[in-house]
Amino acid sequence: MSVKSEVTIKFSGELPTAKPAENKKVAIEFTDQNGIVFTAQVNAKSWRKAETSASEFADWAGAVSGKLGQRTENGFEIVDAGIQLFEKKAKEAKADVAAAEAGAS
Repeated sequence: MSVKSEVTIKFSGELPTAKPAENKKVAIEFTDQNGIVFTAQVNAKSWRKAETSASEFADWAGAVSGKLGQRTENGFEIVDAGIQLFEKKAKEAKADVAAAEAGAS
């Protein structure tokens, strides 16, 4: 049997603290609601893009995903990690669409 372990760490509100790492990477660290620490190294170019998106979007959510790596002293390592930020859309727009559809009927 072949098994893959992949994880996605979701976050919002603020970007994690980043430290420069080797090979054009940036090291980031997250602590979840249970106190488990996840560490990851993401491409510096992807990190800069995430920083730009965070400053441009009024409300956003982010995700770091990759393979579950070795257990560390406080948590886990995320290997081959990538980072993405998504703009959160206002929920009021859905109510406007529903009202428009109801009026069109």
